[in-house]
Amino acid sequence: MGEHAILITATDQPGMLSRLTKVLADHDANITHVDIHIGTPASVIYFEITVAVGRMPAVVAGLEGLHGVEEVRETPSSGRIYGKRVIVMGGGAQVGQVAIGAITEADRHNIRGERISVDTIPLVGEQELATAVRALVRLPRVKILVLAGALMGGAIAAAVEEVRANGLRVISLNMAGSVPDAADLVVSDPVQAGVMAVMAVADTAQFDLLRQSRKRY
Repeated sequence: MGEHAILITATDQPGMLSRLTKVLADHDANITHVDIHIGTPASVIYFEITVAVGRMPAVVAGLEGLHGVEEVRETPSSGRIYGKRVIVMGGGAQVGQVAIGAITEADRHNIRGERISVDTIPLVGEQELATAVRALVRLPRVKILVLAGALMGGAIAAAVEEVRANGLRVISLNMAGSVPDAADLVVSDPVQAGVMAVMAVADTAQFDLLRQSRKRY
């Protein structure tokens, strides 16, 4: 099976997505990711698929033959362009300091062939943060979360336990509240927390987060 990404420009009309996915199913293509960007009069649909080697030309021809489809073209996948995602959320000042460490370390690995991107969201409020933490498992390519703040606990800690059960790794700054006890790793220095988060997901780093589980630095 080969991995492919395709961009389809098509008119915005009922049933269009169903017709596109039927063509993919008819060619035994497995959809691994889809994004829809609504426009007027045309929208752009992005698919990441796996399909048997040699069948991609037939897939493209089938899509191009649909009524309402204006253009079909292959494109580099989001994974190849943006790669693994490190998410930093919490208080603005702490998030900024974590980002400094994460972006600096990501640059070091990306120039050696990695693809690691860093996303930040300054956010306050127990329920707001808990909701944002839970939503991470629905985002593509997210590998690790850094929670940066002075006080986090309660519903946020419960959300951290949930996403960790789904395979997402969590680093917490050393702060008041129960979140540090729920996280995989606790780091006092925010810049170092950003560095360690990137090292934990980089293939070109010699750092195993699982071996540091429940430790504090």
